[in-house]
Order: sequence, then C-alpha cells, then structure tokens
Amino acid sequence: HTASPDRLWQSVCVVILCVFSAVQEVRLVCVDVPSETEATVGGVMKLTCIYCMKREEISAKTKVDWFYNGSASDYRRMLIYQYDHEPQEPEDAEMYWKGRLTWNGSKDLQDISISIVNVSANDSGTYECEVSRFFEFDSFKHTTNKKITIELRVKMQVTVSLCVVCIVLVMLCSVLFLLLFKPTYWKAGSCFQGFI
Repeated sequence: HTASPDRLWQSVCVVILCVFSAVQEVRLVCVDVPSETEATVGGVMKLTCIYCMKREEISAKTKVDWFYNGSASDYRRMLIYQYDHEPQEPEDAEMYWKGRLTWNGSKDLQDISISIVNVSANDSGTYECEVSRFFEFDSFKHTTNKKITIELRVKMQVTVSLCVVCIVLVMLCSVLFLLLFKPTYWKAGSCFQGFI
C-alpha cells in the first residue's frame, strides 16, 4: 500500500510546521558565570558581569557603571566605563584608562562585560560592575540593582613554552629511570647482543 502524493505532501507540511513551532519555542538561556580573576601582562582580559533577566523584563532600561577601586593598599574609587543607552567612556575618566577598555556585552544587555586591552601590572585590584534596571508597567515603576565585585590579579607573561617544559621532564624521567632501574647485566654493548 503506497501513500498518494497529496497525502505525502500533507505529511511533509505537518512535519515542517511542527519543527518550525518547536524552533520558535527555543529561547536563549542566560547563565550567570563568575569572571576570570587572573590576567597576563600585555594580554586582553574580559571582566565578566552578567545580570540575567526574565522574558518579561527584556524591555527594561539598563544602566551600567564600571568602577576601579585600586588595591587594598591604594584604595581609590573611580568610574572607568559605563553603559547608558550605549557603551561609552566617561568624559572625566583618567587618561590611563582611555582607549584601553572595550564593551564586551550582549545585545540584550544580560551580559554587560567589558575587556581591558593591553593589560598592565598596574591593573591589579578591585573592579565593580553596578547594574540598575528600570521597569515601567503602565503607572507602576520599579528599579532593581546588582553589584558584582571582581578581584583581578595580573601576572607577568610566561615565556617558557610548554614544549620546552615537556622535553626537560622527559629527559629527567629518563635519567631517573636509568639511575633507579640500572640492571647489573647492562654492560657496554651487552644489551645489543641479541640484535647483532
């Protein structure tokens, strides 16, 4: 018994509609992950700040302020980057930060991270991401706030390659093996007698 072409076409259409409906139901999931806390001199460091929203909150107005607080021995709170309708450097930001910070957030403003370009040893310290969300439903207004603190530690760039380290380790293991498991019957050339 074979299906008619019309019946087959209807079945294909139903399958396509089911798949399309399923795809429409798929939504991106926001996961709140902590920021990395170690950077290398000369590299790029992403300071991760995530503030997940519910679907109905997506239309909220978002304002983000990034602060650098220095280190424990040299505390000084300064605004270094912000998002208010668009990512921007504050007008009064210190020259030290100008051109070194870039927006690394998402379009839906759930990821509101920034990156430090050309990391220097002086970038070690405490960073704060302060987020304010403003909701307006008819006559009801509501504000939520979140603050994320990141303790950044900058290390000097490592110049020894992994390959060199592996070669040295193999050589040390070989020498150690020969010293510990040196059979008494190993004499010059005697281990090759069976091959000659």
